[in-house]
Amino acid sequence: MIIEKATLDVIPGQAAEFERAFAEAQTIIAAMPGYREHQLHRCIEQPDRYVLLVWWNRLEDHTEGFRQSAEYQRWRALLHKFYDPFPVVEHYRQVSGVLSGAQV
Repeated sequence: MIIEKATLDVIPGQAAEFERAFAEAQTIIAAMPGYREHQLHRCIEQPDRYVLLVWWNRLEDHTEGFRQSAEYQRWRALLHKFYDPFPVVEHYRQVSGVLSGAQV
């Protein structure tokens, strides 16, 4: 499993419209093969910045399956107009677990 992390800087004043568009767009990504789950978080210190986390079974599920699909074109039409600059997208693989409630 991998995690896609995208830092999304939304044009100032367009956060509410972006969130409405994302509510529609998230159904697109959720229907893709290899998709597991996603989370969208809004920054407290910089309210026009978001972080999108998407869990995929394999890197190729995102880079080939989603990004080369017809559905990606709809995703792009809904969301890409809000970004300035264009998002940096990175992929991560887990190397350690979480100690829930434990002190190290």
